[in-house]
Amino acid sequence: MSKLNIINQGAGHFIIDGDLTFSTIDKQTAKSFAFSKTAKHINIDLSRVARTDSAGLALMIEWIRYARDHKIQLGFKNIPEQLLNLARLSGFDISNHFTSQPDSPEFTDL
Repeated sequence: MSKLNIINQGAGHFIIDGDLTFSTIDKQTAKSFAFSKTAKHINIDLSRVARTDSAGLALMIEWIRYARDHKIQLGFKNIPEQLLNLARLSGFDISNHFTSQPDSPEFTDL
């Protein structure tokens, strides 16, 4: 198990490092989108996510809801295939947030 870290790269760019799983996500992590309070454009790079499960998908959905409610433009890049598969199985693949690929635009429409 790899501990979950949110690395602030500045200017609204963040890297998620570690596992996005039930064992690494807690209530504090779920509320962690407060890190974005100063930016109106957030880009989250998931290239360092080693493992994920449905808790990782739930966290991403929570971040999407938060961004929508606070009028923040949110983009994910380098989404692990495992997360994309979970999104497809759950019916969330219709969201622009789950269709980005490594060389797609940084931000998706809400």
